[in-house]
Amino acid sequence: MNLFNVYPLYDIEPVKAKGSYLWDKNGVEYLDLYGGHAVISIGHSHPYYVAKLTEQLNNISFYSNSVKIPVQEALAEKLGKLSGYEDYSLFLCNSGAEANENALKLASFFNGRKKVIAFNKAFHGRTAGAVAVTDNKSIIAPINYDEHVSFLPLNDIEALKQHVTDETCAVIVEGIQGVGGIQVASEAFLQAARELCDKTGAILILDSVQCGYGRSGKFFSHQYANIHPDLMTTAKGMGNGFPIGGVLISPKFQAKFGMLGTTFGGNHLACTAAVAVLDVIKEENLIENAATLGDYLMTQLKQINGIKELRGRGLMIGIEFEQPVDAIRDALLFEHKIFCGYAGKHTLRLLPSLALTQTECDRFLEALQKVI
Repeated sequence: MNLFNVYPLYDIEPVKAKGSYLWDKNGVEYLDLYGGHAVISIGHSHPYYVAKLTEQLNNISFYSNSVKIPVQEALAEKLGKLSGYEDYSLFLCNSGAEANENALKLASFFNGRKKVIAFNKAFHGRTAGAVAVTDNKSIIAPINYDEHVSFLPLNDIEALKQHVTDETCAVIVEGIQGVGGIQVASEAFLQAARELCDKTGAILILDSVQCGYGRSGKFFSHQYANIHPDLMTTAKGMGNGFPIGGVLISPKFQAKFGMLGTTFGGNHLACTAAVAVLDVIKEENLIENAATLGDYLMTQLKQINGIKELRGRGLMIGIEFEQPVDAIRDALLFEHKIFCGYAGKHTLRLLPSLALTQTECDRFLEALQKVI
C-alpha cells in the first residue's frame, strides 16, 4: 500500500530535532522557523516535555471520557490561570477543526439559530462545519456546505453592522488569520464584533487555533483588544506537536450530558503533553519572549529593501513580496537550510518556536537579506 499522495513533499528526512533545529539523515542541520504549521510552541524535544510524556507512557498511555482523569483537571486549571480565563470551562478534543466544529454546535444549541458570519480568507479546518465557515474552499470541499454562512471583509466594521442581526447564530473570526496571510483583526473590529454580538444575542467565537497559546505576545491575540469571547478554540501549539484541541467555554453555557462528544479527546498522553507545554511556557517566560523577539524581527525586517508589507504580532509574522515567494522560500531552505512557510503566492510565513533566540533571528535575517 502507498500513501495517498495529497501533500507535496521535500526530499528531506528528519531524524533528530532539538529546540529550533532539525537534522536530516545525512546530518545536515536546519533552522526550523515554521514548526509544522505553528505546532512546535516550546521547541523540539524539550527535556521536560519528553520526560513527562515518557513518565505517562510508562504508566497508562490512553483513556478518556468514561472515567475520572486528574490530568484533565490539571490541564483545565493551569490553562485557565495562564490564559486569564479561570471562570471558563474546557472541552477537550483532538484538533482545531474539531474544536471549531464543536464551538459552532454550542453556539447553535445556545440560541437555536443557524446563520453564521465568517470572513474572507478565513481557514477554520476541514470538517463539514469548519469547511462551511472557511473561505475559498473549492479545493478542499466540492460540496456546498455554506447555505447559512455569510463571508465579510475582515476589519470592515460597517459590513459587520449590516450583517450581524437578531437572526445571527455566531460570528467566528481568527484574531490573526494564518492561512489568510497573517491578516490581523484590528482591536476596533473585535470590539465592534463583541458589542454587536451582545446586542443581538449572537455568539462570538474567536478561532485561536494558530494565533493562540502565546504566539502573538499575549496568551490569546484577541486580548490586545480587551474583549472576552463567548467561545475560544485552540489546538496547534497546545501539545507541542502531540494532537490535542480544545474549546474554552463562557460561564453563560450550561453543560449537559451527551451535549458534545469525542473518542480520543482528553486522553492521558495528550493532556500530559498540554500540561507540560503550559509549565514550560510559564517557567521560561515564553509569551514574553514571543513579544520581545517578534518586535525585534519586525524592526529588523523593516530595514530590508524588497519587502512589500509586514503583518502579524509576536512570533506570527507574514512577509509579503511583490514577486511570488516560491523562489525565496526554496532558496532559504536549500541554500541556507532554513524552514519557512508561505500563505498564498506572495507571503512568507514565520511560525517558529516561542523559545526562539535572537541568534536564530539574526541567522534568518542575514539569509533573507542575501536571498532578496
